[in-house]
Amino acid sequence: METSGGIAGGGIQASLGGRYALALFELAQDAKAIDAVEASLTTVRDALAQSDDFRTLTTSPMVGRGPAVKAVLATADALGIDATTKSFLGVLAENRRLAQLPAIIRAFRKLASRYRGEVSAEVTSAHPLDENQISELRQQLRTRVGREVSVDLSVDPALLGGLVVRIGSQMIDSSIRTRLNALASAMKG
Repeated sequence: METSGGIAGGGIQASLGGRYALALFELAQDAKAIDAVEASLTTVRDALAQSDDFRTLTTSPMVGRGPAVKAVLATADALGIDATTKSFLGVLAENRRLAQLPAIIRAFRKLASRYRGEVSAEVTSAHPLDENQISELRQQLRTRVGREVSVDLSVDPALLGGLVVRIGSQMIDSSIRTRLNALASAMKG
């Protein structure tokens, strides 16, 4: 089994969010709870995207340390977060690092993917993808790279349509915005 240091590679430890993610990953690995923590972090990421109150709690410097700890632990309970992640969120609140959550979640997902021997793909679409589209995308990416691919989805309405897929340093851009920009450049040329 690879040590977490070997899994971390790729500069994840270079950032503050990466160091927190690595610490959480090691805790999850020790507790044999990597999948549970990853699922909880996905729930937290969705809550950050959907709840202005939760996002404000994590980013506002006006929220004091004590109230932030109480609120984040109550939110974790309400979301059904596993014990390891709940404790970690409490530590982040105590250290006033809740604003690092998006970076921590991305870095943790990369660590978990590497641990499972998967390739991680960051996919940006103009609109949210449904389960069938995600499944089809995973299959196409698996065929292209020759191994399992974990997909980290985000939405950017500015793309208008299509996808931007980043696997490591490789980028596949089939977005309508990029095609329109290329067409506009060609017409000027």
